Amino acid sequence: MLKLAKKNIRQLSKDELEQYFVEMGEKKFRAKQVYEWLWTRQARSFEDMTNLSKELRTKLSEQFTLPALGEDVTQFSHDGTVKSRFRTVDGHFVEGVLIPTDERKTACVSSQIGCSLSCKFCATGYMERKRNLEFDEIFDEVVLLNEQSEKAYGRKLTNIVFMGMGEPLLNYKNVLKAIEMISSPEGLGMSPRRITVSTAGVAKMIRQLGDDKVRFKLALSLHAANDAKRHEIMPINDTNNIKSLIEALNYFYKQTGNEITFEYILFKDFNDSLQDADELVKIYRQVPADLVNIIEYNPIDLAAFEKPDEDKTMQFMQYLEKHRVNVRLRRSRGKDIDAACGQLANKEVEPDVET
Repeated sequence: MLKLAKKNIRQLSKDELEQYFVEMGEKKFRAKQVYEWLWTRQARSFEDMTNLSKELRTKLSEQFTLPALGEDVTQFSHDGTVKSRFRTVDGHFVEGVLIPTDERKTACVSSQIGCSLSCKFCATGYMERKRNLEFDEIFDEVVLLNEQSEKAYGRKLTNIVFMGMGEPLLNYKNVLKAIEMISSPEGLGMSPRRITVSTAGVAKMIRQLGDDKVRFKLALSLHAANDAKRHEIMPINDTNNIKSLIEALNYFYKQTGNEITFEYILFKDFNDSLQDADELVKIYRQVPADLVNIIEYNPIDLAAFEKPDEDKTMQFMQYLEKHRVNVRLRRSRGKDIDAACGQLANKEVEPDVET
């Protein structure tokens, strides 16, 4: 007789848990206890659920799985950044980063194992996409990074950015469900306004975010201000050109009023001229964007791009400021441990010893 695979208990809603306990002859309040263990107290196993009888914990373990994400390797940068490689129960790896500043403790989380978009400047883009992360795995990333923040800095996470491995909008349901649990009072209770989802630009799904009236912020990884250049470094531009993205962003803003940011990595002699800056100004004026983040390029082994010198970067920034663009230069963090923007690639590394 074929043995059916056990179901992940975190895939059950509170109502489904109640139904399960009633059907097994248990009191309905057991569902509330288990739900709290899963989301509020973030149990890593059924054995952690100490206010349940041993018999009940055994029954649960026989009928369900609790596939919690585990820490595999952790590295510490000289600037305080912490990069962790997490292991899934089916043996895959995914990376997340804790980025501390005096004002903020930010978690940079991944949404996919690998990526299918093949952006030419991004280490993850050279990896094969293995699968989407489940919503509870994304939740676990945040829980583990939050624990690191409390341990290292005595403070909980203040912000979350979906800027790690993968394209969040190609794992739409899981990302939204994870954010729902992260922001729920029954989960981590973080305000959606402190969460930013970054996309390489999937116009259809940006519109869907608007229809779903999401409450988090949105960032578009633009990186080139005309279709020819953007096509060269971001193949997704073939099916999601700049015009379609401008229209989608305006629709998103009309539906939600949420903050929109443009992300723009400067590449030497590619997108760093004053003409490029002028084209960026024109795009900025067509969207109710709050900010343009100019990002330092972080070299990777598989790409020949370089970052421009400081003078060229400042000229680019000054041109934007002169034309009333709200612009900020985002300095790289964690470069020495390949934790900076575009560097996440699950490299084989030895664990660091925190000092």
